[in-house]
Amino acid sequence: MNYRLLDKDVVEFIHSNLNEDISRLILKGSPFSDVTIQELAQQLIGFQKAQNKLPSWFSNSEIYFPPKLNLEQTSSEATASYKASLFTGSKAIDLTGGFGIDDYYLSKNFKQVTHCEINEDLAAIAAHNYKSLGAGNISVVTSDSLKYLEKTDAFYDLIYADPSRRSISKGKVFMLKDCEPNIPDNLDLLFKKTDTVVLKTSPLLDITAGLKELNYVVEIHVVAVKNEVKELLWVLKKNRAQQSIKLVAVNLDSDYTTPVTLNFEAQNESFSAYAEPSTYLYEPNAALLKLGVFNWISTHYHLEKLAPNSHLYTSDKKIEFPGRVFKINATVPYSKKEISKLLKNKKAHITTRNFKESAPALRSKFKVLDGGDTYLFFTTLENNKSIMLSCSKLT
Repeated sequence: MNYRLLDKDVVEFIHSNLNEDISRLILKGSPFSDVTIQELAQQLIGFQKAQNKLPSWFSNSEIYFPPKLNLEQTSSEATASYKASLFTGSKAIDLTGGFGIDDYYLSKNFKQVTHCEINEDLAAIAAHNYKSLGAGNISVVTSDSLKYLEKTDAFYDLIYADPSRRSISKGKVFMLKDCEPNIPDNLDLLFKKTDTVVLKTSPLLDITAGLKELNYVVEIHVVAVKNEVKELLWVLKKNRAQQSIKLVAVNLDSDYTTPVTLNFEAQNESFSAYAEPSTYLYEPNAALLKLGVFNWISTHYHLEKLAPNSHLYTSDKKIEFPGRVFKINATVPYSKKEISKLLKNKKAHITTRNFKESAPALRSKFKVLDGGDTYLFFTTLENNKSIMLSCSKLT
């Protein structure tokens, strides 16, 4: 670490260049004899990424940022705060400490948090930042976390891990057993040291595939921010008393932030009712869509589905709903001639669900500019008829 980066003149230079193109800045070189342009660029990239994702880090001039690669997998403050709110206790350990966002928030609910990080430089950066943030109950350990667990006599209320999806031997990976550390093959070790394991995985991981690799799962949380799924959380319990798995979909920083909760079997016990578009249109948020509980949505909210694969719902009375709600102004059969007349010189937002053409292709075909107050849905009904719905957004 070059602590010169934390001096006032350097920090002011970085903040005055927040909107500067990094490649252009590198060509100019460093204005400081004791700070390289590469070090400046690393800090600048860190502050740029933290501005919206990590506001507490962005606003602290003593924060030291790691290389860009180490920032890519880190949690946002929003998701870290959410997951930390689910657990309390005396001792917690993070097997994949990294930059340390999750541990900072875990430290608010646990008396003592152990941050394990095998990368010495990254561990030093995390330790410095914890001190800058006043998180005095986090201990940073530079070690292979599984070897550390084998040697310690401690028993933890919570073991947390966010395995790296980049393998030294296989490159970018998706199966849990190929991530580092390999959690599925080491669950016996983990459950010698805790009764509760929490695993963060990529939003791209298929939930069914994850369940095939993991035992002891009692909860699965799909965490979205502003309708973009950011991570999956898997809660594992050694003494798994319950037979059913709890499913939770949460969409943080949105108009509907209340978590939607159901059990795994509810989808199998539910069924979809189908109907043609009525007065209102409902589009489930991204977290619910990721859970794949399409029949449950229809049953639970008393909504009719437009088609088995459309994942759009309708009703004649407006309800509160975890997603976007629209008033249907017109239902138009898909006809190039008819739709072209309606959309001539029009601005609109275009969404496709179970449709033969993509949104960009439709925008080009009908010469529709992006924006405005009109929302167009191109979809296919249960009778296989293609339609366009012209809507106004309510929520």
